Amino acid sequence: MKVLVGMSGGVDSSTAAYLLKKAGYEVEGISFILFETRGKTDPTVCCSLQAIEDASKTAAHIGIPHTVLDARDTFIELVIEPFVESYLKGLTPNPCILCNRYIKFPLLLNEAEKRKAEFIATGHYARVEHLNGVSLLKKGIDQKKDQSYVLYVLRQEELRRLVLPLGDYTKQDVRAIAKELGLPVFKRPESQEICFVEDRNYFKFIDKLNPMANKPGPILDAKGTVIGTHEGIYKYTIGQRKGLGISSPHPLYVTKIDVTKNAIYVGQKDDAMSREFLVHDLNWLIPKKEEFRAEVKVRSMMQAAPASVYSLDSTVKVVFDEPQWAPAPGQSAVFYDGDTVIGGGIIKSESP
Repeated sequence: MKVLVGMSGGVDSSTAAYLLKKAGYEVEGISFILFETRGKTDPTVCCSLQAIEDASKTAAHIGIPHTVLDARDTFIELVIEPFVESYLKGLTPNPCILCNRYIKFPLLLNEAEKRKAEFIATGHYARVEHLNGVSLLKKGIDQKKDQSYVLYVLRQEELRRLVLPLGDYTKQDVRAIAKELGLPVFKRPESQEICFVEDRNYFKFIDKLNPMANKPGPILDAKGTVIGTHEGIYKYTIGQRKGLGISSPHPLYVTKIDVTKNAIYVGQKDDAMSREFLVHDLNWLIPKKEEFRAEVKVRSMMQAAPASVYSLDSTVKVVFDEPQWAPAPGQSAVFYDGDTVIGGGIIKSESP
């Protein structure tokens, strides 16, 4: 059986390719060039030119063929442009989810068809199980590294053919395997969260693409009193504390972004907590009910919290049992039944 492995150049996808070969698969690696303006020599940038060169060296080291596919135009159109547009609308997007939805997995599946590969694989820390004709996406056993949150956008046709060899390993296990094999990337540090943004400074990136985004406006308190001036709403996100430039006897946090008024609202920590919100652009991995209980994540690294989910035509309303920290419009809310991903979508508003 043949499997096509997406190799980003990091230790995870490199080890995944090795484990699949060890398990008896006919393995072929593929890397996608996504963005070239940074990361040419930075090994921490996922899918950079340097990382792709590392992927090629790793493939040769473990004895598998490796090819490179240029996906820069598609990546700019379907990931970078929506990323910038979302921030200019006061939203907080997750580009990794956009990439998985529109770039990595569709391209993997398409290239697998061309190469007559029965399966596709990546180095994500998650698991796939098949039960009664349905392919289930589950959390990886490494709770600190679990990446099921960013995979909720996958379709059944992708899950049915997806192999995730790292789901039963911890990150420590994977590094140990890579070191023992002498893989060239075993010491490589974790990839940056946003692969195309240098130093995680997304507003500098947006400045370069859209200099007109620096439109100042008022910062208001909970009573609507102007207490400061912001330098562009895209530089702020719900729950943000640092960089407000406001003197106050108590910490202030961004609680609301009003695009129509070009205004930022701030308040105390409790004001940034939220118990309910709407979710749209939904993707269901298993059949949904009109109303169900779930554990819900609104950020990849948060602990899932219990909530009730109510169907409202093309959206759902999420009501947490207890208020949660700063769910922000544009982020993804992902629903879990224990270790199993039910589905998820994009937070549309903080409260119905």
